[in-house]
Amino acid sequence: MANPRAFLTISRQEAGYRPVEDRIGDFSEVEQTLNSSDRRRQASRCMDCGVPFCHWACPIGNKQPEWQDFLYKGQWKEAFHVLEQTCDFPEFTGRVCPALCEKSCVLKLSCDEPVTIRENEVAIVEAAFREGFIQPVQPVRNGKRVAVIGSGPAGLTVANQLNRKGYEVTVFEKDELPGGLLRFGIPNFKLGKNIIDRRIRLMEKEGIRFRVNTMVGKEIRTKDIVGEYDAVCVAIGAEIPRDLPIEGRNLKGIHFALELLGQQNRLLEGIAIPPKNIINCKGKKVLVIGGGDTGSDCVGTANRHGAASVTQIEIMPKPPVGHNPATPWPMYPQVLKTSSSHEEGCIRRWCLTSSRFIGDKNTLKGVEVEEVEWLPSKDGNRPEMKMTGKKEVIEADLVFLAMGFVHPEQEGLVKELELAVDGRKNITVDSNNRIAGSNIFACGDAVSGASLVVRAMASGRKTAEAIDKYLTK
Repeated sequence: MANPRAFLTISRQEAGYRPVEDRIGDFSEVEQTLNSSDRRRQASRCMDCGVPFCHWACPIGNKQPEWQDFLYKGQWKEAFHVLEQTCDFPEFTGRVCPALCEKSCVLKLSCDEPVTIRENEVAIVEAAFREGFIQPVQPVRNGKRVAVIGSGPAGLTVANQLNRKGYEVTVFEKDELPGGLLRFGIPNFKLGKNIIDRRIRLMEKEGIRFRVNTMVGKEIRTKDIVGEYDAVCVAIGAEIPRDLPIEGRNLKGIHFALELLGQQNRLLEGIAIPPKNIINCKGKKVLVIGGGDTGSDCVGTANRHGAASVTQIEIMPKPPVGHNPATPWPMYPQVLKTSSSHEEGCIRRWCLTSSRFIGDKNTLKGVEVEEVEWLPSKDGNRPEMKMTGKKEVIEADLVFLAMGFVHPEQEGLVKELELAVDGRKNITVDSNNRIAGSNIFACGDAVSGASLVVRAMASGRKTAEAIDKYLTK
């Protein structure tokens, strides 16, 4: 390392967010950037720790110490070339990754001031685009063709990796534009869609074809794709949300989180939405059920609509601030997370379960909730939930269910896959993410269930390697 003692004199400096009163009126990205000099100073804090736990914790195996060192020295091009070896889309992970690397940084473990790895990462890739370090690559074609079903982070990674190896890749996407949940799930204030567009244009220049508004199993038969392409990769994600089937669920005003988030992103893209279907939180009392990132995204969107009030409830206990002795490293720290959306205005409550939705003339008016207690399990497994009988009604005009996702599904796709592999039922995926006995592979959330963007990308790289081995054996 060029300056192995910088961490002793230089403190962690985050770029921070735009002022609340400025950002609350638009959907532009809330995160700011540091100037190049301050960014290099932050990179200098990467110490000569000996064992880079950041690299160990990263699902895609980023070589953080190496590109931090290049960044500190002002060698931006060299930093990017090291970064791109392991990460296909640093402009995505640098914006939306929860930075598992930073949770394992030695400076995090020793003094709770990790290196600003995520921010440094996005600074490097943005410099690479700005300075022209990133140019379209024209691989030598090998004559083989691969179809990728789904254009989320996993599908895009598979397509990018195989295209660079010389395969002719076609990506099939059921929605209007490529990107999957990057496009229609993550709000623009966290990931501007111009960032996705820029990457898609580059991939198209490199030879990848995108067929949008094409649901495999509906507009086109899976069996036809399997027969036409040398290999097929299923990367359809896990978009089926967890429901809350309690009394009053059919009242008007109750929506899944992605109904709000996807619609808002479509409106910002200029995609027409029938007026009767538009969800608008302006002047409404909004309740978000689910305390995770998706719920937080609903909070930020409702605030930008001008909601009268926003409340977010979670069934689990409130996590501690800063450090949680119940989740020591190397476990992921379960601590209280206050997002930019929470800062913009939100009542947050914990240990509440929803009992029933209350309405009048088929219109939602409120939600009856009950306080719960969590008791340690006698066998050391998951804590046991105890109902306390303490009930109340939270007034609400709109409810958004943000309780996670349960499994992957795409209309007709599973049935079509079974037909494509000679009618076999209960198809299984082996250790190489291959449907046994076929040329069909799967990756990302379609295999693991809902997870992180960076884990989907890691799965995409692994599956691309397996497809390449299969086609070159």
